[in-house]
Parts: sequence; C-alpha cells; structure tokens
Amino acid sequence: MTTLSGGPAVPSSTLAALFFEAIERHDRPNAYQVKRDGVWQPLAHADVLERARRIAFGLEALGVDRGDRVGLMSENRPEWALADWACLCSGVTDVPIYPTLPAEQIIHPLNDAGVVVLFVSTPEQAAKAGSVRANLGTLRTIISFTEPVPPGADYSLAELEAAGALLDTPERAAAWKATALAIAPDDLASLIYTSGTTGLPKGVMLSHGNIASNCAALRSRLDLRAGDLALSFLPLSHIFERTGDYVLFAAGVTIAYAESAETISANMEELRPQLALCVPRLFEKMYARIVEGALGAGGIRARLFRWARGIGERTAAVRLRGGAPGGLLAFQSRVADRLVFARIRSRLGGQLRFLVSGGAPLAPAINAFFHAAGLPILEGYGLTETAAGAFVNRVDDYRFGTVGVALPGTEARLGPNDEIEIRGPGVMDGYHNLPDETATTLTADGWLRTGDQGSFDATGHLTITGRIKELFKTSGGKYIAPPAIEARFKAICPYASQFLVFGDQRNYCVALITLDPDALAAWAEANGQGGTAYADLVASAPVRELVGRYVDELNAGLNQWETIKRWELLDHDLSVETGELTPSMKVRRGVVESTYKATIDALYT
Repeated sequence: MTTLSGGPAVPSSTLAALFFEAIERHDRPNAYQVKRDGVWQPLAHADVLERARRIAFGLEALGVDRGDRVGLMSENRPEWALADWACLCSGVTDVPIYPTLPAEQIIHPLNDAGVVVLFVSTPEQAAKAGSVRANLGTLRTIISFTEPVPPGADYSLAELEAAGALLDTPERAAAWKATALAIAPDDLASLIYTSGTTGLPKGVMLSHGNIASNCAALRSRLDLRAGDLALSFLPLSHIFERTGDYVLFAAGVTIAYAESAETISANMEELRPQLALCVPRLFEKMYARIVEGALGAGGIRARLFRWARGIGERTAAVRLRGGAPGGLLAFQSRVADRLVFARIRSRLGGQLRFLVSGGAPLAPAINAFFHAAGLPILEGYGLTETAAGAFVNRVDDYRFGTVGVALPGTEARLGPNDEIEIRGPGVMDGYHNLPDETATTLTADGWLRTGDQGSFDATGHLTITGRIKELFKTSGGKYIAPPAIEARFKAICPYASQFLVFGDQRNYCVALITLDPDALAAWAEANGQGGTAYADLVASAPVRELVGRYVDELNAGLNQWETIKRWELLDHDLSVETGELTPSMKVRRGVVESTYKATIDALYT
C-alpha cells in the first residue's frame, strides 16, 4: 500500500521545555486574558511562571510526587493553565475531566487513573466531586479555584499558592526548572479519557514528546505571530483546544478565555482576535443565522445576499487556483465585500486572519461561504490518540472538503476498507490499563488504526469519508456514508441542528432531525408564532413543510439510493445531559438509535 509522508519529523522535545522557552522568549504582560468584574484582565508571562511554580511547590507540600496523577475538572480559565503547567513541569501526570459530566461519570476516569489530587473550578464542581468522594479510592485532596473554600473542597488555590510561596526560594526555583528541563520526551504527560460514543471512556496515554512534537509540527504549518490574540472557548478537557493552546502559547499569541459559550460572539467583537479554534457546529450555527437573517428579510436584502454569495464563490474559486480576480469580477468582489461580507467579519471582530476547524467534517459549501467572506477556515484532522492534529490545511494551500496534508513527521496510508492509518511522533503510547484495546488499535510496528475511512487526492490532501463503524449497507447492497449526507443537509437548511441518517439492511434511508432552538425561535417570531414552545413548533404543519422543502433540496443532489424517503422531527434537540451527545458534542448514534427505535421503525411501516 502507498504511504504518504508529511516530511521530516521535528526535533524531539517536551512540554516543560516549551513552557520555559516561551516564557523567556516572549515575556509580555498579556500571556493570558480573562474577564473579571466586567474588565479584561491580563496575566503576564512572569506571573504565569511564578504562580505555576508555587502551585507545584504547594502540590509537593501535599505529598504529590513525580509520576502521581492530578485531575483538572474546570471550565476554560487561566487557573486551568496554571495548574496544568505546574503538573507538566513537575513530572506529574494530569488528568483533565469534562466539567459537564454528571457526578457518576467522573468516578471511572478518576479511579482508573489513580488521581490523588483534584482541582475544581467552582462551588458546583466542588459539590459534584464531594458527592462521589466516598467512591474515589485514591483521591486525597480537592482544591477549588474559588474562594472561600466551598463545601466538598479541602483548600482553595490561593491557599495552595500561599503554601508554595513559603517554599519558593531562588535556589528551589532554579532546582525546579532544572528538574523540569530534565523531563524526557517519553515521560507521560497526560491521561486523556476519550468521551467515546460507546462504552466506558478509555484513558489515552500521551507523552511529553507526543504533544510537544505535534505543537512544533502545527507551528510549522500555521501563520502564527507573536502579539496576536486568540479566543479560547472549546473545552480544554479535549485534546484539540489543549494542544492548540500550547501551540499558541509557544508562538507568543495571547490567549483570552471566553466568558461562556453564550458570549463567544460578544467576546469576539470586544477583543477582535486574529485567530480561533472552532468546531463545525459553531460554523453551522453562524452560517444558519447569517442565511436566515438575510433570506428571512426578503426583498432587496435577500437578493443582495444571494448575489454577493455568488460573487464570493466565484472569487474564492479563482483564488484557490492561485489567481486573483480581475476586471468586472474584481469590481463586483469589492462591492460584495463592502455591502455584505465586511459586516459578517465585523461580527467576529473584523481582524480574523483564519480559523482552524476540527473534530468533525465541515460541509464544503459552508467553508466556501466563509472563505468568500474573507474568513478562511483551515480544516484539520486528528484524534486524541494522535495528540490532536495529524493533518491540516494551510492558508496558502488548502482544498474545500479536505483536512489538508500530513504534518511533518507523520506518515499515513489506507488500510483495509480504506481505513486511515497513521504513524508518527504524535501517536499515543496506548490505552491505560487496556492492553487488548491497545493491541487492537496499534499495530506491532506503530501504525494507529483510526477507525476513519478516507481517500487521498494527487496532492496528498485527505478527504474523510466517515467513521467505518457508521457506514451501513442497504438491503439493496448499496453502501451509505451518513456523515457526508448529514453535513450536506446542515449546509442547506439554516434551521438544522442534527440530521441523522439510518438505513442499515433496510430498503431505503430515513432521517431523524432536530432543529436549532434559537434559529427556530427566530423563524417563529417572523411568522407570527413567537413564544410557541419548541415541541409545538416542530409538530406544526408549517414547520414540517419548511423542513420538507430542505429535505427535497438535499435529495435532489444525492444518488437515488442515498435519498431520504421518510423523516421525523424530534421534540427536543440532542444534548449532553440526555446522553445523546458526548461532552465534545459528538452524537452518540447508538444511543439515539436505541432511544428512538420505535420512531425509526415507524418510518418503515
């Protein structure tokens, strides 16, 4: 089989070395930013170093030794990063836990990893940890980022830092740095428990070298500039944002933490970032709101939007071929930009150079739209098992519908059933306490079986077809890749939240559909049904007719055996709380299929 290579590997290093090099190279007053009491407050590189060191000394005073496991259960905030750096530079393995998990679901990863100390962000998180503490065999101490110490926690972070400050002499600081720089690339940095769509989460063992090599490879492919600002809002518990933030820190990019998922747009307008890491769902929602707002207004505004979108797509096509629009197209492009696209960019601060997307496929039509608006989205691909990225597009070399080419040091090939297999310095050491799972996933010579199906074009750009376990065959013998169809529908329908295709061993395909509550509420307001409950709206004839038109539009572009013959709207959107989505917002297809088996079966009656 043909093996593709991303080129020579970057030199081996560690996250501890990355930390000290970034501190010394950049040394600015705004390594991080966070909004407190209505004001964006900076945290200097020098303060990051001092506070991380004192947290490390505080942990040492609690009896935490090199090789011990420390948990992090928190939303994105500077304290997350400080505790993380403290662990990484002390040879302590940290274990991030999604703060959205219910109490009973944090027991397995904490016990499996053998966590001895757990950092929590808020009184709510402290109470959650405290409620299951009797079930946590190795846990000794819970430390809260907030003060006063809330019920369920033992100490506050301020108390831990104060204890560490008592030990923070120049001699000990120098010794701590020397110990940190002596950490080897093969030393375990983190245990990251996948939010998997089936079964118990597996602890992915990632070494310092795994993650640090990925950071260096990504920096070589992305246009990162010291002094830039990036907004951080994807969960740091997920390897995508976590590795991304290491990359940004190393490059001297200021990392600002969004206040919440609801304030992302407002924070972007305030901070005017140059880049951000995103997932397709965010782009789908943004695209839906833009399209619904423009076309819903009707009249000249809708006609202007359609015209500008067409001009933008033509302009993007020229640029992707390496050219520049000229003559009439150049003039039309300037007009379209001034009247339509500049307004879209301003909603995101007006200074974004590019965005990076990962975690799921993005519909090419949505990517093309944002490119036309002057907002290039660089799709990439990787897994927790590859320490995040393995492929990424570049600003000066990308293809819609692909996830780019392999990173330096990464090799890739297609195995049986066109399964993507990856080998390189970023590939994990294995699954913690799961030797059989490790042997199934990693070949004897180091190739990772990703479980994803794909294809390469002549230039080495990778297209993801879908998860192999999600592919199904109809009773007529035709193979169907649901993700491609599902992404296409989301690009067509501005009201869609989830679109799930089923049809394994059936004679035709059906779909379960959920609508975005915000988009649906806007439609209801514009159509004289403001205030109507979501469940009542999706059961109404006007909404079913609206969705039906988009399904018909989808079917017009599909092969006959892929078309959706029947469909049903669910009375709620999928959520983490219902167990239908993972904490990283991936659909648990098996859960949905089991929960709505009767509904799906009825579509074949």
